[in-house]
Amino acid sequence: MSATMSAAGSAGRPAVGRPPAGGACRSTRLPAPPSGRPRTARSQRGAALLTAIVTVALIATLASGMLWQQWRAVQVEAAERAQLQAQWILQGALDWARLILREDARSGREDHLGEPWAVPLAEARLSTFLAADRDRNASVEEGLDAFLSGRIEDAQARYNLRNLLQQGKVVPAELASLRRLCDLLGLPAQVADALAEGLRRSASDRSGEAAEGQADTAGPRDTPIPPSRVEQLVWLGLDEATLQRLAPHVVLLPQPTPLNLNTAGREAIAAVLPGVDLAAAQRLVLARQRSPLRNLEEARRLLGEALPTLEPQRVDLRSSYFEVFGMMRLEQLAVAQQSLLERRDRDVRILRSRRVPVQPDGSPAGAGPRTNATPLQQ
Repeated sequence: MSATMSAAGSAGRPAVGRPPAGGACRSTRLPAPPSGRPRTARSQRGAALLTAIVTVALIATLASGMLWQQWRAVQVEAAERAQLQAQWILQGALDWARLILREDARSGREDHLGEPWAVPLAEARLSTFLAADRDRNASVEEGLDAFLSGRIEDAQARYNLRNLLQQGKVVPAELASLRRLCDLLGLPAQVADALAEGLRRSASDRSGEAAEGQADTAGPRDTPIPPSRVEQLVWLGLDEATLQRLAPHVVLLPQPTPLNLNTAGREAIAAVLPGVDLAAAQRLVLARQRSPLRNLEEARRLLGEALPTLEPQRVDLRSSYFEVFGMMRLEQLAVAQQSLLERRDRDVRILRSRRVPVQPDGSPAGAGPRTNATPLQQ
Protein backbone atom coordinates (compact mmCIF):
# COMPACT_ATOMS: atom_id res chain seq x y z
CA MET A 1 0.00 0.00 0.00
CA SER A 2 2.76 2.34 0.80
CA ALA A 3 4.39 1.47 -2.46
CA THR A 4 1.22 2.20 -4.23
CA MET A 5 0.96 5.64 -2.54
CA SER A 6 4.53 6.40 -3.30
CA ALA A 7 4.03 5.67 -6.96
CA ALA A 8 0.92 7.74 -7.04
CA GLY A 9 2.72 10.63 -5.34
CA SER A 10 5.51 10.34 -7.76
CA ALA A 11 3.11 10.28 -10.62
CA GLY A 12 1.25 13.35 -9.25
CA ARG A 13 4.23 15.82 -9.17
CA PRO A 14 6.90 16.42 -11.73
CA ALA A 15 10.29 15.10 -11.15
CA VAL A 16 13.03 17.46 -10.21
CA GLY A 17 14.92 18.66 -13.25
CA ARG A 18 12.30 17.58 -15.69
CA PRO A 19 9.78 19.57 -17.55
CA PRO A 20 6.19 19.06 -16.70
CA ALA A 21 4.06 16.71 -18.67
CA GLY A 22 3.11 17.75 -22.11
CA GLY A 23 6.57 19.38 -22.81
CA ALA A 24 5.29 22.91 -22.08
CA CYS A 25 7.72 25.14 -20.18
CA ARG A 26 6.23 27.61 -17.75
CA SER A 27 7.92 31.11 -17.87
CA THR A 28 7.77 33.86 -15.30
CA ARG A 29 5.74 36.73 -16.70
CA LEU A 30 6.64 40.42 -16.01
CA PRO A 31 3.95 42.70 -14.64
CA ALA A 32 1.71 44.08 -17.31
CA PRO A 33 2.75 47.59 -18.46
CA PRO A 34 0.64 50.42 -17.16
CA SER A 35 -2.05 51.78 -19.30
CA GLY A 36 -1.36 54.80 -21.73
CA ARG A 37 -2.72 57.44 -19.33
CA PRO A 38 0.50 58.07 -17.23
CA ARG A 39 2.66 58.37 -20.40
CA THR A 40 0.31 61.07 -21.79
CA ALA A 41 0.68 63.07 -18.55
CA ARG A 42 4.49 63.05 -18.85
CA SER A 43 4.27 64.31 -22.43
CA GLN A 44 1.99 67.14 -21.38
CA ARG A 45 4.37 68.12 -18.59
CA GLY A 46 7.28 68.28 -21.11
CA ALA A 47 5.28 70.42 -23.53
CA ALA A 48 4.28 72.78 -20.73
CA LEU A 49 7.93 73.13 -19.64
CA LEU A 50 9.03 73.89 -23.22
CA THR A 51 6.24 76.46 -23.60
CA ALA A 52 7.29 78.12 -20.34
CA ILE A 53 10.94 78.30 -21.49
CA VAL A 54 9.97 79.86 -24.84
CA THR A 55 7.63 82.32 -23.09
CA VAL A 56 10.34 83.37 -20.63
CA ALA A 57 12.85 83.78 -23.45
CA LEU A 58 10.37 85.87 -25.45
CA ILE A 59 9.56 88.06 -22.45
CA ALA A 60 13.27 88.51 -21.69
CA THR A 61 13.94 89.51 -25.30
CA LEU A 62 11.08 92.01 -25.32
CA ALA A 63 12.14 93.41 -21.95
CA SER A 64 15.77 93.85 -23.03
CA GLY A 65 14.62 95.54 -26.25
CA MET A 66 12.40 97.92 -24.31
CA LEU A 67 15.22 98.69 -21.90
CA TRP A 68 17.60 99.38 -24.80
CA GLN A 69 15.06 101.67 -26.46
CA GLN A 70 14.56 103.50 -23.18
CA TRP A 71 18.34 103.82 -22.65
CA ARG A 72 18.79 105.10 -26.18
CA ALA A 73 16.01 107.65 -25.75
CA VAL A 74 17.61 108.87 -22.52
CA GLN A 75 21.01 109.17 -24.19
CA VAL A 76 19.57 111.10 -27.15
CA GLU A 77 17.67 113.42 -24.83
CA ALA A 78 20.81 113.98 -22.73
CA ALA A 79 22.88 114.77 -25.83
CA GLU A 80 20.28 117.19 -27.15
CA ARG A 81 20.03 118.87 -23.76
CA ALA A 82 23.83 119.19 -23.54
CA GLN A 83 24.01 120.69 -27.03
CA LEU A 84 21.27 123.17 -26.21
CA GLN A 85 23.01 124.14 -22.98
CA ALA A 86 26.31 124.58 -24.80
CA GLN A 87 24.69 126.78 -27.45
CA TRP A 88 23.11 129.03 -24.84
CA ILE A 89 26.39 129.32 -22.95
CA LEU A 90 28.26 130.17 -26.17
CA GLN A 91 25.62 132.78 -26.94
CA GLY A 92 26.27 134.26 -23.52
CA ALA A 93 30.01 134.25 -24.22
CA LEU A 94 29.34 136.05 -27.51
CA ASP A 95 27.39 138.75 -25.69
CA TRP A 96 30.31 138.94 -23.29
CA ALA A 97 32.68 139.59 -26.20
CA ARG A 98 30.36 142.32 -27.51
CA LEU A 99 30.46 144.00 -24.12
CA ILE A 100 34.27 143.86 -24.10
CA LEU A 101 34.49 145.48 -27.54
CA ARG A 102 31.88 148.08 -26.61
CA GLU A 103 33.84 149.06 -23.51
CA ASP A 104 37.04 149.19 -25.55
CA ALA A 105 35.40 151.68 -27.91
CA ARG A 106 35.06 154.12 -24.99
CA SER A 107 38.77 154.88 -25.15
CA GLY A 108 38.60 155.96 -28.79
CA ARG A 109 42.24 154.99 -29.20
CA GLU A 110 43.99 152.64 -31.59
CA ASP A 111 43.31 148.91 -31.54
CA HIS A 112 46.36 146.79 -30.67
CA LEU A 113 47.28 143.46 -29.09
CA GLY A 114 47.97 145.02 -25.70
CA GLU A 115 44.36 145.98 -25.02
CA PRO A 116 42.08 144.09 -22.61
CA TRP A 117 40.17 142.37 -25.42
CA ALA A 118 43.47 140.76 -26.49
CA VAL A 119 43.91 138.80 -23.25
CA PRO A 120 43.15 135.07 -23.67
CA LEU A 121 40.41 133.18 -21.95
CA ALA A 122 42.03 129.79 -21.45
CA GLU A 123 39.82 126.80 -20.79
CA ALA A 124 38.19 127.47 -17.43
CA ARG A 125 35.62 125.60 -15.41
CA LEU A 126 32.23 127.22 -15.91
CA SER A 127 31.30 127.01 -12.24
CA THR A 128 33.99 129.59 -11.41
CA PHE A 129 31.85 132.21 -13.20
CA LEU A 130 28.52 131.32 -11.59
CA ALA A 131 28.87 132.64 -8.06
CA ALA A 132 31.44 134.46 -6.00
CA ASP A 133 30.25 132.75 -2.82
CA ARG A 134 32.32 129.58 -2.46
CA ASP A 135 29.89 128.02 0.03
CA ARG A 136 26.86 128.31 -2.23
CA ASN A 137 28.93 127.40 -5.31
CA ALA A 138 30.42 124.21 -3.84
CA SER A 139 27.51 121.99 -4.90
CA VAL A 140 27.61 123.45 -8.40
CA GLU A 141 31.34 122.79 -8.75
CA GLU A 142 30.85 119.15 -7.78
CA GLY A 143 28.01 118.49 -10.23
CA LEU A 144 28.91 120.63 -13.24
CA ASP A 145 31.69 119.39 -15.52
CA ALA A 146 31.68 122.19 -18.12
CA PHE A 147 34.58 124.22 -19.48
CA LEU A 148 34.55 127.41 -21.57
CA SER A 149 37.31 128.88 -23.73
CA GLY A 150 37.53 131.36 -26.59
CA ARG A 151 39.22 134.33 -28.17
CA ILE A 152 38.67 137.42 -30.27
CA GLU A 153 40.62 137.97 -33.48
CA ASP A 154 41.01 141.22 -35.31
CA ALA A 155 39.56 140.44 -38.74
CA GLN A 156 41.41 143.42 -40.20
CA ALA A 157 44.73 141.85 -39.25
CA ARG A 158 44.48 139.90 -42.53
CA TYR A 159 44.27 141.04 -46.11
CA ASN A 160 40.64 141.64 -47.10
CA LEU A 161 39.89 140.13 -50.50
CA ARG A 162 36.98 142.55 -50.90
CA ASN A 163 39.59 145.24 -51.57
CA LEU A 164 40.25 143.65 -54.96
CA LEU A 165 37.04 145.03 -56.45
CA GLN A 166 35.75 148.54 -56.82
CA GLN A 167 32.49 149.10 -58.69
CA GLY A 168 32.73 145.61 -60.15
CA LYS A 169 36.25 146.07 -61.54
CA VAL A 170 39.59 144.73 -60.31
CA VAL A 171 41.80 147.37 -58.66
CA PRO A 172 45.34 147.03 -60.08
CA ALA A 173 47.07 148.15 -56.87
CA GLU A 174 45.15 145.59 -54.80
CA LEU A 175 45.83 142.84 -57.31
CA ALA A 176 49.54 143.67 -57.06
CA SER A 177 49.28 143.37 -53.27
CA LEU A 178 47.65 139.95 -53.53
CA ARG A 179 50.35 138.83 -55.96
CA ARG A 180 53.05 139.92 -53.50
CA LEU A 181 51.28 138.00 -50.73
CA CYS A 182 51.14 134.87 -52.86
CA ASP A 183 54.83 135.26 -53.67
CA LEU A 184 55.70 135.59 -49.97
CA LEU A 185 53.71 132.43 -49.25
CA GLY A 186 55.36 130.49 -52.04
CA LEU A 187 52.29 130.46 -54.28
CA PRO A 188 52.25 131.28 -58.00
CA ALA A 189 50.93 134.65 -59.15
CA GLN A 190 48.22 132.83 -61.11
CA VAL A 191 46.47 132.16 -57.80
CA ALA A 192 45.97 135.90 -57.27
CA ASP A 193 44.74 136.35 -60.85
CA ALA A 194 42.30 133.45 -60.52
CA LEU A 195 40.92 134.80 -57.24
CA ALA A 196 40.47 138.29 -58.61
CA GLU A 197 38.73 137.04 -61.74
CA GLY A 198 36.51 134.66 -59.80
CA LEU A 199 35.45 137.38 -57.37
CA ARG A 200 34.77 139.76 -60.25
CA ARG A 201 32.60 137.26 -62.06
CA SER A 202 30.66 136.31 -58.92
CA ALA A 203 30.13 139.99 -58.04
CA SER A 204 29.02 140.80 -61.59
CA ASP A 205 26.46 138.01 -61.52
CA ARG A 206 25.08 139.20 -58.20
CA SER A 207 24.81 142.86 -59.23
CA GLY A 208 23.35 142.08 -62.65
CA GLU A 209 26.32 143.41 -64.61
CA ALA A 210 26.59 140.18 -66.54
CA ALA A 211 23.71 141.39 -68.69
CA GLU A 212 25.81 144.38 -69.77
CA GLY A 213 28.45 142.19 -71.36
CA GLN A 214 31.09 141.99 -68.62
CA ALA A 215 30.53 138.27 -68.13
CA ASP A 216 29.27 137.33 -71.58
CA THR A 217 32.13 134.91 -72.15
CA ALA A 218 30.86 132.61 -69.40
CA GLY A 219 27.40 131.16 -69.39
CA PRO A 220 25.15 131.39 -66.38
CA ARG A 221 26.13 127.92 -65.27
CA ASP A 222 29.84 128.88 -65.23
CA THR A 223 29.33 131.89 -62.98
CA PRO A 224 30.53 131.05 -59.44
CA ILE A 225 28.45 131.72 -56.37
CA PRO A 226 29.78 134.73 -54.42
CA PRO A 227 31.76 133.39 -51.45
CA SER A 228 31.21 134.89 -48.02
CA ARG A 229 33.93 132.99 -46.12
CA VAL A 230 37.50 132.02 -46.88
CA GLU A 231 36.59 128.32 -46.86
CA GLN A 232 34.27 128.96 -49.79
CA LEU A 233 37.10 130.11 -52.07
CA VAL A 234 37.16 126.56 -53.40
CA TRP A 235 34.09 127.63 -55.38
CA LEU A 236 36.45 129.82 -57.42
CA GLY A 237 38.67 126.87 -58.34
CA LEU A 238 41.15 127.03 -55.46
CA ASP A 239 42.52 123.64 -54.41
CA GLU A 240 42.70 122.55 -50.77
CA ALA A 241 46.49 122.78 -50.45
CA THR A 242 46.54 126.35 -51.74
CA LEU A 243 43.62 127.30 -49.53
CA GLN A 244 45.32 125.91 -46.44
CA ARG A 245 48.38 128.05 -47.11
CA LEU A 246 46.46 131.20 -47.99
CA ALA A 247 43.64 131.07 -45.41
CA PRO A 248 45.60 132.30 -42.35
CA HIS A 249 46.49 135.54 -44.17
CA VAL A 250 43.28 136.57 -45.95
CA VAL A 251 39.68 137.31 -44.98
CA LEU A 252 36.38 138.05 -46.70
CA LEU A 253 34.55 140.93 -45.02
CA PRO A 254 31.27 142.54 -46.12
CA GLN A 255 33.08 145.61 -47.51
CA PRO A 256 36.63 146.83 -48.25
CA THR A 257 38.68 147.61 -45.16
CA PRO A 258 42.20 148.87 -44.42
CA LEU A 259 44.83 146.64 -42.83
CA ASN A 260 45.48 147.27 -39.14
CA LEU A 261 49.24 147.72 -38.74
CA ASN A 262 48.98 147.16 -34.99
CA THR A 263 47.66 143.59 -35.36
CA ALA A 264 48.64 142.38 -38.85
CA GLY A 265 51.35 139.82 -39.52
CA ARG A 266 54.53 140.64 -41.38
CA GLU A 267 53.41 138.89 -44.58
CA ALA A 268 50.24 140.99 -44.83
CA ILE A 269 52.18 144.21 -44.08
CA ALA A 270 54.83 143.49 -46.71
CA ALA A 271 52.12 142.59 -49.24
CA VAL A 272 49.98 145.70 -48.76
CA LEU A 273 52.85 148.22 -48.68
CA PRO A 274 54.93 148.22 -51.88
CA GLY A 275 58.64 148.62 -51.23
CA VAL A 276 58.44 146.96 -47.79
CA ASP A 277 60.18 143.60 -47.43
CA LEU A 278 59.73 140.98 -44.71
CA ALA A 279 62.68 142.35 -42.71
CA ALA A 280 61.17 145.83 -42.48
CA ALA A 281 57.76 144.37 -41.65
CA GLN A 282 59.30 142.22 -38.93
CA ARG A 283 61.02 145.30 -37.51
CA LEU A 284 57.64 147.02 -37.22
CA VAL A 285 56.12 143.96 -35.55
CA LEU A 286 58.88 143.86 -32.93
CA ALA A 287 58.60 147.61 -32.31
CA ARG A 288 54.83 147.50 -31.73
CA GLN A 289 55.30 144.72 -29.16
CA ARG A 290 57.21 147.20 -26.99
CA SER A 291 54.83 150.05 -27.67
CA PRO A 292 51.77 150.04 -29.96
CA LEU A 293 51.71 152.40 -32.92
CA ARG A 294 49.89 155.67 -32.22
CA ASN A 295 49.79 157.13 -35.73
CA LEU A 296 50.70 156.24 -39.30
CA GLU A 297 53.68 158.60 -39.31
CA GLU A 298 55.28 156.56 -36.56
CA ALA A 299 54.73 153.42 -38.62
CA ARG A 300 56.30 155.07 -41.66
CA ARG A 301 59.45 155.96 -39.69
CA LEU A 302 59.77 152.36 -38.52
CA LEU A 303 59.34 151.01 -42.04
CA GLY A 304 61.81 153.42 -43.58
CA GLU A 305 61.98 157.10 -44.33
CA ALA A 306 62.09 156.39 -48.07
CA LEU A 307 58.58 154.94 -47.91
CA PRO A 308 55.93 157.32 -49.28
CA THR A 309 53.04 158.53 -47.14
CA LEU A 310 50.81 155.70 -45.98
CA GLU A 311 47.29 155.79 -47.40
CA PRO A 312 44.55 155.58 -44.74
CA GLN A 313 42.38 153.71 -47.25
CA ARG A 314 44.86 150.85 -47.27
CA VAL A 315 46.36 150.83 -43.77
CA ASP A 316 45.05 152.06 -40.44
CA LEU A 317 45.47 151.56 -36.69
CA ARG A 318 41.83 150.91 -35.81
CA SER A 319 39.51 148.03 -36.64
CA SER A 320 35.78 147.67 -37.15
CA TYR A 321 35.47 143.91 -37.74
CA PHE A 322 36.30 141.19 -35.24
CA GLU A 323 35.93 137.40 -35.24
CA VAL A 324 34.95 135.60 -32.04
CA PHE A 325 35.85 131.94 -31.53
CA GLY A 326 34.25 130.18 -28.57
CA MET A 327 34.29 126.56 -27.47
CA MET A 328 32.19 124.85 -24.82
CA ARG A 329 33.20 121.44 -23.48
CA LEU A 330 30.46 119.69 -21.52
CA GLU A 331 31.52 116.22 -20.38
CA GLN A 332 32.14 114.31 -23.65
CA LEU A 333 30.55 116.98 -25.86
CA ALA A 334 32.59 119.80 -27.45
CA VAL A 335 30.79 122.59 -29.34
CA ALA A 336 32.67 125.40 -31.13
CA GLN A 337 31.23 128.57 -32.63
CA GLN A 338 32.64 131.28 -34.92
CA SER A 339 31.03 134.71 -35.18
CA LEU A 340 31.76 137.89 -37.11
CA LEU A 341 31.12 141.17 -35.29
CA GLU A 342 31.02 144.70 -36.64
CA ARG A 343 31.77 147.64 -34.36
CA ARG A 344 30.60 151.12 -35.29
CA ASP A 345 31.45 153.54 -32.49
CA ARG A 346 29.91 151.77 -29.48
CA ASP A 347 27.41 149.72 -31.44
CA VAL A 348 28.57 146.11 -31.82
CA ARG A 349 26.45 143.94 -34.12
CA ILE A 350 26.58 140.22 -34.91
CA LEU A 351 26.82 139.81 -38.68
CA ARG A 352 26.93 136.02 -38.79
CA SER A 353 27.47 133.08 -36.48
CA ARG A 354 27.98 129.41 -37.25
CA ARG A 355 29.09 126.13 -35.74
CA VAL A 356 32.60 125.00 -36.63
CA PRO A 357 34.29 121.61 -36.12
CA VAL A 358 36.72 121.09 -33.27
CA GLN A 359 40.29 120.32 -34.28
CA PRO A 360 42.23 117.38 -32.76
CA ASP A 361 44.20 119.80 -30.55
CA GLY A 362 40.92 120.99 -29.03
CA SER A 363 40.76 124.38 -30.77
CA PRO A 364 37.92 125.48 -33.06
CA ALA A 365 38.61 125.13 -36.79
CA GLY A 366 38.79 128.18 -39.01
CA ALA A 367 40.87 130.37 -36.71
CA GLY A 368 43.63 132.56 -38.03
CA PRO A 369 47.31 132.23 -37.16
CA ARG A 370 48.28 132.41 -33.52
CA THR A 371 50.55 135.43 -34.14
CA ASN A 372 47.56 137.46 -35.28
CA ALA A 373 44.97 136.00 -32.94
CA THR A 374 43.60 138.07 -30.12
CA PRO A 375 41.94 135.77 -27.56
CA LEU A 376 38.69 136.32 -25.77
CA GLN A 377 39.34 137.44 -22.23
CA GLN A 378 37.25 137.69 -19.12
